[in-house]
Amino acid sequence: MRRAGASRVARRGVLALAAAASLVSGLVSGPAPARAQDTVAVPVPAPQAGRGAAARADAVADEDARSAVRLTETELAGGAVAAGQGPPPPTAADVASAAAMRVYLMTIGQGDLVWERFGHNALWVHDPARGTDLAYNWGMFDFAQPNFLGRFLTGDTRYWMEGFDARSLAAHYGTVERRAVVVQELNLTPAQKAALRAYVEWNAREENRYYRYDYYRDNCSTRVRDAIDRALGGVLRAALRGVPTEASYRWHTRRLVAGDAATYTGIQLALGRPADAPIDAWEESFVPMRLAAHVARARVPGTNGAPAPLVLRTDTLYAVPERAAERADAPSYWLYYLLAGLAVGGLLVVLGRAGAAGRRGADAGFAVVAGLWTLLAGLAGTALLLAGTVTRHVFMGRNANLLAVNPLALVLFVLLLLAVGFRRAAPRARWSGRAAIVAAVLAAAAVLGAVFTALPGVGQRSTELFALLVPAHAALWWALRSRARAVPAGGGA
Repeated sequence: MRRAGASRVARRGVLALAAAASLVSGLVSGPAPARAQDTVAVPVPAPQAGRGAAARADAVADEDARSAVRLTETELAGGAVAAGQGPPPPTAADVASAAAMRVYLMTIGQGDLVWERFGHNALWVHDPARGTDLAYNWGMFDFAQPNFLGRFLTGDTRYWMEGFDARSLAAHYGTVERRAVVVQELNLTPAQKAALRAYVEWNAREENRYYRYDYYRDNCSTRVRDAIDRALGGVLRAALRGVPTEASYRWHTRRLVAGDAATYTGIQLALGRPADAPIDAWEESFVPMRLAAHVARARVPGTNGAPAPLVLRTDTLYAVPERAAERADAPSYWLYYLLAGLAVGGLLVVLGRAGAAGRRGADAGFAVVAGLWTLLAGLAGTALLLAGTVTRHVFMGRNANLLAVNPLALVLFVLLLLAVGFRRAAPRARWSGRAAIVAAVLAAAAVLGAVFTALPGVGQRSTELFALLVPAHAALWWALRSRARAVPAGGGA
């Protein structure tokens, strides 16, 4: 996806290409499904980070002076594409030459890495008249871009579109990355094929290829969707807009990253209420596999004006039977979160009470566990607050998780250090009491967040996280309260 879902440059820095000795050589004239165990004969060097088109375009940046290339809003939003511009309408000669073209939606299934879990896609244009066979891929970006990290963190990541040899690209995904590759031939008129060809060739120019990436609203899959819709004159959008899906951006994200506990938890924490709004079939097409499903059901006016299927035929070029099927539903891990929360909370209570009773080493253990918990909660909360207010990550805004994970935890972190740092009883009790007050506020806010997120039609779908956060915050408050009331008379550490 998104998230340059299948590009190594996009998620790991590299989009690898491999030339295949054979990839169903008769695809255009009637392919047979390629076998998943086919091998790639001649590896082709990939556009490595720092060597791709973005690096060339950003060569004017003065890295030594740390001055990054500042893209204009038009460039970030997709150049002239965002302004409603594009290539001139195809001529009669263009339409005539496009009659023999065949256009395919290429969909790449899930991979092993987290960014590959969202799938990927491209537009394959087989053009006998021009002797080209290119797959246009909107999922490219480069870690070597000046200020890449800053743009990524603030939601200004720049992606670009590039055309690759279609058969080599499919062979790479099918044999190197071991991901399913399915192609759907689109039922387009010669005029629509000519318009699509003109658009992708225009879009692939250096001055038009870049766009500001949004992981849900403007990614590699939505760009493919929009290119098809443009050629159809808005017919695809009209067919998908308003069609309910009973899904949301969060639901699909949870579904696709399930099984990776750290990533799942991080995304659940980062996404705010905007990610829970119901989406229609048009918006759902940010997932390449869903776009393929919607395209398969779509009907468009044929050459005689009568409704006809948009997809003429579907072929599986690479099947990977050993890979698990795509999940149909988003999981719920509330029980696991609850067990983890009880474990952290129980440890805090035991260590806190033992330290208050003067047991050797317990204070140090309590300081480590409580300190790590509050430091992580405070840093995460600060990141969430900044992401939702001063960046372009709009789906991280209005985040109810801030009720439990917020910068106030950093204040508690400092108070904790003071509460365990004094050897005398009076200061320890005083600072423990102050820390307990802040911990009580955090615990109460966490309970409020749990209630709010559980409200039907009002809250956000991250309630399961509070099964972890509430017990841990409540236990920390209880432990600090106990310490404030029962510091040993000798004040020993």
